[in-house]
Formats: sequence, C-alpha cells, structure tokens
Amino acid sequence: MRVNLKLSRVGMNMQEATIAKWHKQPGESFKAGEPLYDIETEKVTQEVTASGDGTLLEIMVPAGENAAVGAPVCAVDLKL
Repeated sequence: MRVNLKLSRVGMNMQEATIAKWHKQPGESFKAGEPLYDIETEKVTQEVTASGDGTLLEIMVPAGENAAVGAPVCAVDLKL
C-alpha cells in the first residue's frame, strides 16, 4: 500500500526541519526499525525510523532541503 510519510513534530515549537540525510534510496527495501532519514532542527538532529516493512518509492524532499511539519517527505510501499 502506497503511503506518503509526513514530517512529524519532534518539539513543541518546531515548525520545519531540514532533511539532513537519506539512509535509503528509491527502490530500496527496509524493515521496521531501520533508519529512513535524519532531520535537523535548531535544537536537535534525529533519526526517523520505519514503522513497518516496505520499500521506498519516492523522495519528495531531498537532503539539504527544508520541510514544514505535516508536509510529505517521501512515499513508501508498506507491506501489510
């Protein structure tokens, strides 16, 4: 099932974050708990991990670019 993953808020005042690094590229599969990408804010750098098994389909926000909280950053095909 195709799902767009959105940037989650990691701090109360967080409005946006920079995608620092992608650990997976389109076409690569991942398992639950594996890192997908890193985000950077003014206060923290955090690894974002997969909540389930699947495949990365599309990167919507490349590394080095900013994304607003709630904006889609990638599309994945999650195995149910």
